[in-house]
Amino acid sequence: MTDSPAIHIAGLRKIYGSGHLALAGVDLDVHAGEFFGLLGPNGAGKSSLINILAGIVHRSSGVAEIFGFDVERDFRRSRQLLGVVPQELAYDPFFTVREFLRMQSGYFGLRHNDDWLDELMMELDLTDKANANLRALSGGMKRRVLIAQALVHKPPVVVLDEPTAGVDVELRQGLWRFMRRYNEEGHTVILTTHYLEEAEELCQRIAILQQGRIVALDSKDALLRTSSWRVLTVTFDRDPGTLPPELAELLTGAAENTRVLRIDAQRSPLGDVLAQLQTLPAQILDLHLQEPRLEDAFTDILGQGR
Repeated sequence: MTDSPAIHIAGLRKIYGSGHLALAGVDLDVHAGEFFGLLGPNGAGKSSLINILAGIVHRSSGVAEIFGFDVERDFRRSRQLLGVVPQELAYDPFFTVREFLRMQSGYFGLRHNDDWLDELMMELDLTDKANANLRALSGGMKRRVLIAQALVHKPPVVVLDEPTAGVDVELRQGLWRFMRRYNEEGHTVILTTHYLEEAEELCQRIAILQQGRIVALDSKDALLRTSSWRVLTVTFDRDPGTLPPELAELLTGAAENTRVLRIDAQRSPLGDVLAQLQTLPAQILDLHLQEPRLEDAFTDILGQGR
């Protein structure tokens, strides 16, 4: 391994034959050992970027390297360094789980890989399905097999492309426990997801793509600080009655003596909101202020990019 970034992308462009500009000059370095989030709305260019790294799509121009190896000129070496869990459930229905994973190992020249395959199947709760035919598995089980497939050669860089889309909570929690451990052992993990709470919990740095361009790239904490939104939950000793118009427009929830307000601190300073709450014909018993979530920062950043 070199001292190069795990992923180095510079001036990366992709124009499809239809003339669609999917990537418009992306610059991005992902450091070795990071748990990195690549976020964006549908059509932002995430899949194009991932497919270029995986060698599935040819770039139009620019640089794309994995640990210093160009993804096209050094395809064989760069492919050995990368594992990709795709969005789509693509598998060969004529093999059992173990046969499928052994076949994938063979693509990387690994002939005696059963100990690692057994560990993968155990971690992903596939052990009792090892001899089951792939076509007999549920969608969630097939998703687990694809995750194992991406990891058969213990790649130093793993891309998880919407890995928990449509899967149950148990798989989601188990997958994140395993991927945290994999990352803590020094591997680089890149996550794309529409479940922003996952990215907020797992990722150290985050890039946000919009219309083929990176519109934000920073640590998770720094991105959270860019949002001025707060959620204030107020509990009164009795029903506070009808809220004045300035507070009513902030109201997002109400239950008995509790009111939930979503506040843009730039337009409605918290001190002003509290002062208005104290004028209501009910005593405040409890206040809870929820700090910004990644969803708030994400929405703000995309709104600025339009």
